[in-house]
Amino acid sequence: MVQLSGTVDAPTARVIDLLARRLSGTPGLDPARVEVDRERGRLAYQGGWWYRGEYDVVGEESGGTRVTHRVYNVASPGSRWAVPLANRLFIGFREKTEAGFHELLREAGEEGL
Repeated sequence: MVQLSGTVDAPTARVIDLLARRLSGTPGLDPARVEVDRERGRLAYQGGWWYRGEYDVVGEESGGTRVTHRVYNVASPGSRWAVPLANRLFIGFREKTEAGFHELLREAGEEGL
């Protein structure tokens, strides 16, 4: 549904820690499950009946970290059609997702100083 990518001037381990803290404290998508694979640099948040957000966190030669965020519709095949209706046709969804992602990168950069 949405894919965003950006780099931050912070060590990979610190970015993973920040994401893990952020995802564990995300309200509103019950029941929620957070998955953290530090070795592979992958984190995921699955909540509600349709939402799954995945993050890939990869170190770069420059010493910074590339973060890629993907949002998936994981509703069962019989109910996928209802996801856009339940989310008001996703009006503003991409913009809100982008704003949150850029805030995350900003915060990770500040913590990396």
